[in-house]
Amino acid sequence: MLWIKTFHLLFVISWFAALFYLPRIYVNLAQSTEPAVQRHLLGMAQRLYRFMTILAIPALLLGLWLFLGYGLGMGQGWMHAKLLCVLLLLGYHHACGRLLKKFAAGRNTRGHRFYRWFNEIPVLLLLAVLILVIVRPF
Repeated sequence: MLWIKTFHLLFVISWFAALFYLPRIYVNLAQSTEPAVQRHLLGMAQRLYRFMTILAIPALLLGLWLFLGYGLGMGQGWMHAKLLCVLLLLGYHHACGRLLKKFAAGRNTRGHRFYRWFNEIPVLLLLAVLILVIVRPF
Protein backbone atom coordinates (compact mmCIF):
# COMPACT_ATOMS: atom_id res chain seq x y z
CA MET A 1 0.00 0.00 0.00
CA LEU A 2 2.93 2.37 0.46
CA TRP A 3 3.54 2.33 -3.30
CA ILE A 4 -0.09 3.24 -3.89
CA LYS A 5 0.17 6.06 -1.33
CA THR A 6 3.38 7.33 -2.96
CA PHE A 7 1.86 7.49 -6.43
CA HIS A 8 -1.37 8.95 -5.09
CA LEU A 9 0.61 11.80 -3.53
CA LEU A 10 2.66 12.28 -6.69
CA PHE A 11 -0.47 12.69 -8.82
CA VAL A 12 -2.22 14.88 -6.24
CA ILE A 13 0.80 17.21 -6.05
CA SER A 14 1.01 17.37 -9.85
CA TRP A 15 -2.72 18.02 -10.16
CA PHE A 16 -2.49 20.83 -7.62
CA ALA A 17 0.44 22.40 -9.47
CA ALA A 18 -1.78 22.64 -12.52
CA LEU A 19 -4.74 23.90 -10.46
CA PHE A 20 -2.48 26.67 -9.13
CA TYR A 21 -1.05 27.64 -12.54
CA LEU A 22 -4.10 27.57 -14.84
CA PRO A 23 -5.87 30.52 -13.17
CA ARG A 24 -2.60 32.48 -13.40
CA ILE A 25 -2.83 32.03 -17.17
CA TYR A 26 -6.43 33.30 -16.91
CA VAL A 27 -5.16 36.42 -15.14
CA ASN A 28 -2.84 37.11 -18.07
CA LEU A 29 -5.56 36.30 -20.61
CA ALA A 30 -7.94 38.74 -18.91
CA GLN A 31 -5.28 41.47 -18.96
CA SER A 32 -4.00 40.92 -22.49
CA THR A 33 -5.33 42.94 -25.41
CA GLU A 34 -2.91 41.68 -28.05
CA PRO A 35 -4.43 38.88 -30.20
CA ALA A 36 -1.14 37.02 -30.69
CA VAL A 37 -0.50 36.93 -26.95
CA GLN A 38 -4.08 35.82 -26.30
CA ARG A 39 -3.77 32.96 -28.81
CA HIS A 40 -0.51 31.86 -27.21
CA LEU A 41 -1.94 31.98 -23.66
CA LEU A 42 -5.12 30.23 -24.76
CA GLY A 43 -3.08 27.41 -26.29
CA MET A 44 -1.08 27.09 -23.08
CA ALA A 45 -4.27 27.01 -21.01
CA GLN A 46 -5.90 24.37 -23.22
CA ARG A 47 -2.87 22.08 -23.06
CA LEU A 48 -2.54 22.54 -19.32
CA TYR A 49 -6.23 21.79 -18.74
CA ARG A 50 -5.98 18.55 -20.73
CA PHE A 51 -2.84 17.56 -18.83
CA MET A 52 -4.31 18.39 -15.42
CA THR A 53 -7.36 16.28 -16.23
CA ILE A 54 -5.05 13.37 -17.03
CA LEU A 55 -3.30 13.95 -13.67
CA ALA A 56 -6.57 14.12 -11.72
CA ILE A 57 -7.78 10.71 -12.87
CA PRO A 58 -5.01 8.57 -11.31
CA ALA A 59 -4.99 10.82 -8.23
CA LEU A 60 -8.66 10.06 -7.68
CA LEU A 61 -8.44 6.37 -8.57
CA LEU A 62 -5.44 5.79 -6.31
CA GLY A 63 -7.19 7.72 -3.52
CA LEU A 64 -10.22 5.48 -3.93
CA TRP A 65 -7.95 2.43 -3.83
CA LEU A 66 -6.44 3.65 -0.56
CA PHE A 67 -9.85 4.44 0.88
CA LEU A 68 -11.18 0.99 0.05
CA GLY A 69 -7.97 -0.84 0.94
CA TYR A 70 -7.44 0.73 4.32
CA GLY A 71 -11.05 1.48 5.11
CA LEU A 72 -9.57 4.80 6.13
CA GLY A 73 -11.76 6.91 8.29
CA MET A 74 -14.97 5.02 7.77
CA GLY A 75 -17.40 6.75 10.06
CA GLN A 76 -14.88 9.41 11.06
CA GLY A 77 -15.76 13.05 10.57
CA TRP A 78 -12.37 14.10 9.20
CA MET A 79 -12.69 11.68 6.28
CA HIS A 80 -16.16 12.91 5.40
CA ALA A 81 -14.86 16.50 5.45
CA LYS A 82 -11.87 15.49 3.31
CA LEU A 83 -14.15 13.82 0.77
CA LEU A 84 -16.22 17.02 0.67
CA CYS A 85 -13.02 18.96 -0.09
CA VAL A 86 -12.22 16.50 -2.90
CA LEU A 87 -15.69 17.08 -4.36
CA LEU A 88 -15.12 20.84 -4.15
CA LEU A 89 -11.79 20.39 -5.94
CA LEU A 90 -13.52 18.47 -8.70
CA GLY A 91 -16.03 21.32 -8.96
CA TYR A 92 -13.16 23.81 -9.16
CA HIS A 93 -11.51 21.71 -11.87
CA HIS A 94 -14.79 21.71 -13.80
CA ALA A 95 -15.18 25.48 -13.30
CA CYS A 96 -11.69 25.95 -14.77
CA GLY A 97 -12.83 24.05 -17.84
CA ARG A 98 -15.97 26.18 -18.21
CA LEU A 99 -13.93 29.37 -17.91
CA LEU A 100 -11.49 28.06 -20.52
CA LYS A 101 -14.38 27.49 -22.94
CA LYS A 102 -15.51 31.08 -22.37
CA PHE A 103 -12.01 32.38 -23.13
CA ALA A 104 -11.83 30.21 -26.26
CA ALA A 105 -15.19 31.56 -27.46
CA GLY A 106 -14.18 35.15 -26.71
CA ARG A 107 -16.95 35.48 -24.10
CA ASN A 108 -14.94 36.17 -20.96
CA THR A 109 -16.67 38.87 -18.92
CA ARG A 110 -14.46 38.81 -15.83
CA GLY A 111 -11.42 40.92 -15.08
CA HIS A 112 -7.99 39.92 -13.87
CA ARG A 113 -8.88 40.65 -10.22
CA PHE A 114 -11.56 37.95 -10.27
CA TYR A 115 -9.01 35.41 -11.51
CA ARG A 116 -6.49 36.49 -8.88
CA TRP A 117 -9.06 35.66 -6.18
CA PHE A 118 -10.25 32.55 -8.04
CA ASN A 119 -6.64 31.34 -7.93
CA GLU A 120 -6.72 31.24 -4.11
CA ILE A 121 -9.48 28.61 -3.87
CA PRO A 122 -7.23 25.54 -4.39
CA VAL A 123 -4.76 26.90 -1.82
CA LEU A 124 -7.51 27.03 0.79
CA LEU A 125 -8.78 23.58 -0.15
CA LEU A 126 -5.28 22.13 0.03
CA LEU A 127 -4.81 23.66 3.47
CA ALA A 128 -8.11 22.18 4.62
CA VAL A 129 -7.20 18.71 3.31
CA LEU A 130 -3.77 18.80 4.94
CA ILE A 131 -5.24 19.80 8.29
CA LEU A 132 -7.93 17.12 8.04
CA VAL A 133 -5.48 14.34 7.10
CA ILE A 134 -2.65 15.24 9.46
CA VAL A 135 -4.39 16.74 12.50
CA ARG A 136 -7.69 14.83 12.18
CA PRO A 137 -9.52 17.42 14.27
CA PHE A 138 -12.72 15.35 14.49
